[in-house]
This record gives sequence, structure tokens and C-alpha cells, in this order.
Amino acid sequence: MAKLTIALILVLAPLIVELNPRWRLPMIVLEIGLGMLVGPHGLNLLQGGVVEQYFSDLGMALLFFITGFEINVSRLRGRPLGLALKSWLLSLAIALIAALSLSRLGLVRDSLLLATALTTTAIGTLMPVLRDAGELETRFGSFILAAGAMGELGPLLMMMLVLTGGQNHLLQPLLLLTFISIVAGSIYLSLRYQPPRLIAMLSRTLNTTAQLPVRLCVLILVGLTTLAQVLGFDTIIGAFAAGMAIALVIKGDQAEVLRQKLDGLGFGVFIPIFFVTTGVNFDFSALTAHPLTLLKLPVFLLLFLLVRGLPVLLYRWDLPQQDLPSLALFSATALPLVVAITNIGVSTGRMLPENATALVGAGMLSVFLFPLLGLSLRHKARAGH
Repeated sequence: MAKLTIALILVLAPLIVELNPRWRLPMIVLEIGLGMLVGPHGLNLLQGGVVEQYFSDLGMALLFFITGFEINVSRLRGRPLGLALKSWLLSLAIALIAALSLSRLGLVRDSLLLATALTTTAIGTLMPVLRDAGELETRFGSFILAAGAMGELGPLLMMMLVLTGGQNHLLQPLLLLTFISIVAGSIYLSLRYQPPRLIAMLSRTLNTTAQLPVRLCVLILVGLTTLAQVLGFDTIIGAFAAGMAIALVIKGDQAEVLRQKLDGLGFGVFIPIFFVTTGVNFDFSALTAHPLTLLKLPVFLLLFLLVRGLPVLLYRWDLPQQDLPSLALFSATALPLVVAITNIGVSTGRMLPENATALVGAGMLSVFLFPLLGLSLRHKARAGH
């Protein structure tokens, strides 16, 4: 019954989107919402078992992998990347002030952990929304991708340096350097040594039942996520690095064909399962278990918007003024990394479970609300030109 329910949602979500072209809900909104509907706190058709969680974890890994693959570093470098770095550092400063204030009030345990969660941007979640809206190839899209890349990379580096549990703090920088060296070395070797017979074989099998390049991508994905896990980092770090590494090695028409195949594998099956499972696993009862938890949810949602939204003022000389609110809303959309950070926080005792629930709830609301508002404002801005 669980498998049938998930398969039905995977078909039902895009059908609902296509049936209402005037007001297109982002697919992820429907997938999370339908997951809530069939979950333990809804119709109780899904319980979020081990098998579903396995495919959900695979979906999250593919989401970050494809995000890394989509980020064209050569296109983003320069002004977009420079502004993205400055705005993220400003976001971190604002987040630290907010988190320290909440810590002094006794509402949170670890201010650094909360600050890291507040500086995230769900660029992997936004990618299908931006692609469907035709924004990825625009100048506006370049600034969103750069801001989103920093909203992933910055918190990921913070997690690697200070948020991973069970590692000696003096050892962590060495482990990080080891991981980066292995990834960089692999990219260098792949660019330096490309045997013609191997390249011809990969090209020949790309459109056959062998699908060797796709299988090789999965091997690299699993290899780097395993390496990240062995070194004490979260698997999404390895997934993101794997995507970026492959994007740097593969160029031209072959890269576009491979992207389409990876999209079919990821967005066709496994990534939607991650979003559905996120909705299924959301515990509504935890919001009311503690008196302040429900009140924290809108506070965290507002902090997401302030922390990632205020720094877009740095873009006022590079983008039309009417595009800044849209950029703020897209930058403030957060969820996958929030889930990862809160899981680490609760498991290590550095975050209260009720705060984790409120943060994830705020992240889910940001996914529901901010892309819709951002697209609406963007459409109005484009129509006004």
C-alpha cells in the first residue's frame, strides 16, 4: 500500500500543476503537502518506514548532486559570485546576532548551530522551480544561482568545520583538507588523463542500455558520499562535491545529454520521494507539545527572510530595484540543509527537539510561500518592462 501511495503522489503532483497553468504551484510544494496529507498526522496511509527512508536519502543525495552539476562556475564567477560571498557573510553576521540574542533569552542551546541553519538557501529545491519558470539562463537567474551556491557552500563548510559530531576539533581541518584534496586530485586526473578509447566508450554507451556514463556518475556519487561519511561529514557534502566535479570534467553536448538523463533519474523518481517523505515525517504534534514551539515557527520564518533577505541590498547597483524582493524571497527559501543541521543538532544534544521541529516547520513554510511570492513578483517585474 505504501509503494502504491508514493507512486500515486509522484503522478498526481505534476498532474495538479499542469491542470492549473494560471497559478502554477511549485512541484515541491505539492509533494510535501501530499506527503503531509497521507502521513501519520493526516490520512495515515504512510508511516515513513525504512525502505521509504532509504529512497528518501538517495533522493536527497541526488538533489545535491544535480545541484552541484547544474552550477556553472565559469558563468557565475566575477560579479555574481563576489556579491554572493559578501551577502552570505553579511547573512552570517545577522544570523549570529539573532541567534545570540535568542540564546541569551534561554530559547536556544547552540547559537552557532542556529545561525548556520538560518544562512542556508535551498538552491537544490529552487532549481526545478527556476528551470520551469525559464529563469536559469537569465541574468537574474545567474545572481540567484550564485547566491544559492553560497547559501549551500557556506553552511556546508560551517558544518564540516564545527558542526559534525564525534570528531576532534583539531582533527577536523585536517579531515576537511583531506576531503578537498581527494576531490581536487580526482578532478585534476580526470582532466589530465582522458584515454581516447575510454572517452569513445562513454560516448557510445550514453544512449544504449549500458548507460555507462550514468552508472559512472552514480559510482562517483556513492564514492564521495561514503568518503564524506567516513571522514565524519554529512553525505550531502559528498553529493554536492560529486556533482560539481563531474560538471567540471564533462563539457559540450555530452554534458547536456547527461544532465537530461540525470534529471530523469532524479526528478522522475527519487527526489520527489525525498520531498514526499519530508512531509510524511513532519510531526505536527511536536508543534503543540511545548507552549513556545508554535510561536517560534513564525519567528524562525521571519529570521530566514531577514537573514538572507536583507543582504540583497548589496545587489541594488546590479539588478533593477523591482527584482530585489524576488531575490530576497528566493534566497530565504530553506529546507534540505535545515533538515540535515537539525538532525545533527538533536542527535548530538546541541539543539532542543522542539527548536528543530520549529526550524523544519519554518523551512517547509518558506518552501511553500517564498518561491510562489518570488515568482509572482518576478512576473510582475518582467511584465512591467
